[in-house]
Amino acid sequence: MTTDLQKHDLQAWFQSLQKRICKALEDIEDEYKHPTLLPGRFDFKSWKRDEPEFADRDGGGGTMALLRGAVFEKAGVNVSTVYGQFSPEFAPQIPGCDEERGFWASGLSLVIHPLNPFVPAVHMNTRHLMTSQSWFGGGADLTPTFEFKEDTHDFHAGLRQACDQHHPDDYAKFKLWCDEYFYLPHRQEPRGVGGIFYDYLDTGDFDHDFAFTRAVGEAFLDLYPKIVRRHLHQPWTADDKYQQLIKRGRYIEFNLLYDRGTLFGLKTGGNVEAILMSLPPVASWP
Repeated sequence: MTTDLQKHDLQAWFQSLQKRICKALEDIEDEYKHPTLLPGRFDFKSWKRDEPEFADRDGGGGTMALLRGAVFEKAGVNVSTVYGQFSPEFAPQIPGCDEERGFWASGLSLVIHPLNPFVPAVHMNTRHLMTSQSWFGGGADLTPTFEFKEDTHDFHAGLRQACDQHHPDDYAKFKLWCDEYFYLPHRQEPRGVGGIFYDYLDTGDFDHDFAFTRAVGEAFLDLYPKIVRRHLHQPWTADDKYQQLIKRGRYIEFNLLYDRGTLFGLKTGGNVEAILMSLPPVASWP
């Protein structure tokens, strides 16, 4: 089981990563120097979770960080640590809740929707969840409107390197898991160009699994800003933007129909604004 010291370290890591990612994105906003739009800055907003079954008990909470800028039309980087009781209806869907419904969960989740259609949208999250069992989960995936092979290659190569450092035999499995998870069955198409996805990771060595989770976060922090800078000044047309809005519509469909993280947040009484942060500010359907 996860100890109190390990919980402290997890929460501190996610909070630290949030600050560093926000700083990296704000640096890009400053570099861009748009002729009319001001560089965006993150607005940090804390929230508290009420424990539905025990109104007088603390249920944890988190911090939303939301930016609307000249480069990133909407970027959300959220951290949370929540705990309490799963509802009787939801508990059977979670490992380790056959007899007890108590849980503790901490993590970071981000979604970035750039203004420029040639800069890919991206999602990343890392988390730890404890019931009568405990495990890590997370991953990162890239969703371009227009795919650039160099971006896809470098994104996958960086995530593979993170896997090779800690789980060298699992990159192919985590990649396939991502491809199968981020897929729209009703459209018969993938959401993007993939990445890695993992869940229920518990080798019995907390430090090893936590190190891998940190490596995924570090890989994202290294990879995504480089990809953004490649396309930062690439000109685009109204039709390019329309194609991006169509792609965003697919993103909305996936998150509202299939995403387990969205379901988990809503079923555990999380902050609705933070949970739906992943949705783009503007989208379209043909």
